[in-house]
Amino acid sequence: MKSNALVLVTIRFVFVLLFLPASLGAQDAIRILAIGNSFSADAVESYLSPLAEADGVELIIGNMYIGGCSLETHWNNAQGNLPAYSYRKIVNGELVITENIQLSTVLKDEKWDVITFQQVSSNSGQMDTYFPYLTNLLQYVKDEAINPKVKFALHQTWAYASNSTHSGFVNYNNNQEQMYRAIVATVNQVAEQTQIDIIIPAGTAVQNGRTSFIGDNFCRDGYHLSLGIGRYTAACTWYEKLVQSHVIGNPFVPQGMSPTEASIAQHAAHAAVSQPNDTTSMSYFSMPKIKEFKPSESK
Repeated sequence: MKSNALVLVTIRFVFVLLFLPASLGAQDAIRILAIGNSFSADAVESYLSPLAEADGVELIIGNMYIGGCSLETHWNNAQGNLPAYSYRKIVNGELVITENIQLSTVLKDEKWDVITFQQVSSNSGQMDTYFPYLTNLLQYVKDEAINPKVKFALHQTWAYASNSTHSGFVNYNNNQEQMYRAIVATVNQVAEQTQIDIIIPAGTAVQNGRTSFIGDNFCRDGYHLSLGIGRYTAACTWYEKLVQSHVIGNPFVPQGMSPTEASIAQHAAHAAVSQPNDTTSMSYFSMPKIKEFKPSESK
């Protein structure tokens, strides 16, 4: 049994080495910086690092955080070199927060391998809100980043819960499916126009998960992800897409989450990476045989 386990671990490790982009696999840690807001916090600050640790991968994660921040505001902050950010940095699983810092400073803090961009959630499916701000911001980041082989990615965010009262939901006629489709189509168009060749399909992963018995319980307030399965699903998607190691079977499961919930999240993320533009049904998962099922931390 021990020898079989060793073989499985070895195969998994070789998979990571073979399929990581050359610029990511050539050093001791993979360095990921998100230029985002609370949606990037949902995706990267809770479970991304533990997923990597459980898989034998070292990550250094940075999140340039301003709540509700749009691409226009990010560009204005860069242009003015404004100390407007809360820099959340995770190294060896430890979070350190530095307040009132400029984007230019953080771009030089590490030789970032991947730098991600995202639009504020209410505008994520509206093409005209991306330009010229993303184009300008992308050029600024290219000029300031110290890793000449840095790669860029777009974070495809998720649609709101169907009962969301977020004021921006009206942009999509308060319709979750319409919002999801608009985000997918828009992010694909933006990637093509900016020649950003990596899309992290967190929105599709969440939509996949909603087809399971968990239903529309992936958000805690109608738009931010639940602290359990919502955030775990997004983190699984980021991990599989950027590290290029299958997340199904990853042994890290958040405390209080059932094995079935974890499996749904992992499969939803894997399916999204494989088919980022369409929903994959998770209806084949059976509800646990308990009197009352309550999704973990879906408040």
